[in-house]
Amino acid sequence: MGKQIVAFQAMLEHAAQTYPGAFAGYKLRVIESHQSSKKDTSGTAIAVVSSFVGLGLDFDVSQIELVRQPAQQVELMKVPESALQGHAYHTYQLVSGDGSVMFEFQHNVIGRTTYAEGTVDACLFLAAQVQAGSPRTLFNMVDVLKAGAMR
Repeated sequence: MGKQIVAFQAMLEHAAQTYPGAFAGYKLRVIESHQSSKKDTSGTAIAVVSSFVGLGLDFDVSQIELVRQPAQQVELMKVPESALQGHAYHTYQLVSGDGSVMFEFQHNVIGRTTYAEGTVDACLFLAAQVQAGSPRTLFNMVDVLKAGAMR
């Protein structure tokens, strides 16, 4: 529900569809940190990896590095101690086969406010769709973003 993170995912998905194989031969490293109570791999990281695979990277979601220990979160990911109970820090690093080129994408979220804001925008969007009599019954956050219906 984080609007900007959804936009980032949508941009990468578009790139994968438009430029398939553009990063063939590159190596990918994905590290994600969430509060220690989160046991599974981030859905955001899985979706982003899918786009990177479409761009030509040989990578499996099982290779995503999960950081769940508070000491590692603070030291490795630079999560503020005040955010250990609610954060989402992701780093995606792409390195060319010969090591001469490196791209790095990072998104760090402290707290849950951005997700709440996205939820409110989605609810307002859905209410507008109902009020307009839209025949559609299934929407996603990309639809909300495309409508520009955000606070």
